[in-house]
Amino acid sequence: MNAARASLLRLLCASAAIILLAAVLNFIVDPLQLFRPARLTPAAYSLDSRTQNAGLIRSQQYDTVFMGTSLAIHFRQSDIDRILGVHSIKLTMTGSNSTEQSFVLAQALEKHPARVIWQVDDWIFHDAPDIGADIYLPANLYRRNARGIAEYLFSGSMARESLWLLARSIAPLQPVTSRLTSDVVFRFSLSNIDDINALPRDFDVAGTYNARAASAAFRRITDPAHSMYLAQDYDYDAMVRHFERDAISLIEKYPDVSFDIYFTPYSILQFVAMRDASPATLKAVYDFSVYAGRRLTEYSNVRFFDFRAAKEVTHDLNNYSDVIHHSPAVDLKILHWLAAGDWRVTRDAPTAQLEQLKAQVEAYRTDGVAR
Repeated sequence: MNAARASLLRLLCASAAIILLAAVLNFIVDPLQLFRPARLTPAAYSLDSRTQNAGLIRSQQYDTVFMGTSLAIHFRQSDIDRILGVHSIKLTMTGSNSTEQSFVLAQALEKHPARVIWQVDDWIFHDAPDIGADIYLPANLYRRNARGIAEYLFSGSMARESLWLLARSIAPLQPVTSRLTSDVVFRFSLSNIDDINALPRDFDVAGTYNARAASAAFRRITDPAHSMYLAQDYDYDAMVRHFERDAISLIEKYPDVSFDIYFTPYSILQFVAMRDASPATLKAVYDFSVYAGRRLTEYSNVRFFDFRAAKEVTHDLNNYSDVIHHSPAVDLKILHWLAAGDWRVTRDAPTAQLEQLKAQVEAYRTDGVAR
């Protein structure tokens, strides 16, 4: 009995030692750069924005925050800085809703940047879990409370990343570790912050963004078997409620921060699909656009842009991989529009761009697309 008890005690002590060793390793290496910028090993970054952003906010110096969804995920931070003359941090998150975006922005704003550039659309302002119940975004990691720090330091998977980062920092091993490092196997596979969720330089843009892909997406979402999804998460009352809570409250809380907020240039096919297959959804979009335009133009620290009527982009279907996601060439156009102040919504004409969009949607014919 004494021998069994001694063996159990040795096992428990060994387990505790391993767990403690993992915590020490994670603290020293700090793969997420949650406590300090990378020092012991070269900086590395993950494609998992919802986790990586917690580290970026703590480790990077910035005067501008860039926020958005998958419609802004491929912007390069270097392009934002070059065209707008800023020192930015990109915190975009694929499929993110306004609850998540507002929470992450609030954490970033604690470092007192001068400017926020925020890509929004009507879809993000829908009902979603409270941030504490969001299983995809580690809120406690952003808050750096006891639970968040403990989950980070005592994570076995994070310890594996720490060991691999150490291995990659040893010069004789670098030829091997470079070949073996993959975002399929390791979370922190990127060495350049500019590459976070940016398309590779040799990416086949024309093969992904083209009229054939956009037209196929239009036919799919207007098919009666799928058109119900056009109305998903488009509830006007919910949109207004979340807009006020997640956007307006943030703008009011930080009156010294300049907010550049823009409606992204969906292809014309997105609105035409609503027109043809879900007119109630289109009405909700229009009604929300009126509300948002009037509210945002009330604030002196906000510049609001509506790019949805930029016909030279939105009617050229070769700019899209489906009916909403635009190519990197349009990313650059958006940055230039922001720099020049083009398509800005003004207080004296808050629905001018919307009226242009309505006219375009009404006039558009799908004869060459619907087949």
